[in-house]
Amino acid sequence: MISTLDPASQQFLNSLNQIQQRADRAQLQLSSGLRIATVSDAPDQVSQLLQTKATLSAAQQIDQNLVNVKAQVDSSETALQSAVSLVEQAQTLGAQGQSGFNSPTTQQTVANQLGTVLQQLVTVANTQVGGRYVFAGDSDQTQPYTIDLTQSSPVSAYAGTPSTRQVQSADGSTFSVAKTAQDIFDNPDPTQSVFQSIVSLRAAVLSGDSTAITAALGNVGTANTYVNQQLAFYGNVQNQVTNATNFGASYETQLTAQISGIQDADLTQAITEFTQANTQEQAALSAEAKVPHQSLFSYLA
Repeated sequence: MISTLDPASQQFLNSLNQIQQRADRAQLQLSSGLRIATVSDAPDQVSQLLQTKATLSAAQQIDQNLVNVKAQVDSSETALQSAVSLVEQAQTLGAQGQSGFNSPTTQQTVANQLGTVLQQLVTVANTQVGGRYVFAGDSDQTQPYTIDLTQSSPVSAYAGTPSTRQVQSADGSTFSVAKTAQDIFDNPDPTQSVFQSIVSLRAAVLSGDSTAITAALGNVGTANTYVNQQLAFYGNVQNQVTNATNFGASYETQLTAQISGIQDADLTQAITEFTQANTQEQAALSAEAKVPHQSLFSYLA
C-alpha cells in the first residue's frame, strides 16, 4: 500500500509506534514480573533458559527420589538395630548352656526362646516399607523368607533376588542403597550366617551338648560382628543420602537463581522505561500539535 502521508508525518508515526512498543513492553514486564515471556523477547537466551529449567526439573525429581530412599534406608537401619539386639539375646541364652542345664525343662525353655529369636529375625528380614520388602533385592514384592520351627532347617531358602538398586545424586554420582536379606542374615559362610548360627545353637541346646553349644556360640559371635558391619553399611548410606539431599537443595537454589536472572524483569528498570516512554509520547504528541499544517488552500489565499 502506498502511503499518502508526507515523509515527516510518516517518521512521526513510526517514532510514536516505537515509543508505544517500549511502553507496552515495560507494562507487560511490570504485570507479569517477567523479562522474557515469549521467544521474541530474547531469542538469544531462550535456549539457555529452557536448558536451565530442564536441569532444575531433573534435580527436583532426584530430590523426591532421595526422600523416598531415605524412608526406606532409615527403616532398614532401624530393623538392623533390632537384629543386632536379637543376636545378642541369642548369645545370652546360649551362654546359659555352656556350664550345663539344670534340667531338660530348662533346656526346652531356652530352645523355645531361641526359636522365638529366630522368628523375630525372620520378621526383620521381611521388613516392609511402603509395601516394599526392603531386603528382597530387586524383587521387592516378594517376601524373602518363611519359617517353620518344626523343621530341622526352619528358615526357608531366600526368595528374593540380588540388589542392584542405586540412587543418583544431583551432582551426577550414584551409590548403592540396599543389601539383601541373604547378604545380611543368610551368608553362604556358615560362620557368618545369622540364621544358621542360631539354628545350630538351638539344636545344640536341645541336645544338651555343652561342647556343641560352645562351638555354636562362637559362630553366633562371628555372625553378630558381621550383622554389625551391615548395620554400619546402612549408617553410611544414611550419611550419603543426607549429603546428596543437602547438595540437591543448594543446587536447586542455584538453578532457581539462574532462571530468575535470565527471565525475571528488573522492576525498577521497567518502571523507569514505562515512565520515560509515556513522557516521550506526551512530549511528541504535544510537539506535533504545535507544528503548523498547511493545505493547498493556504497557498491560494
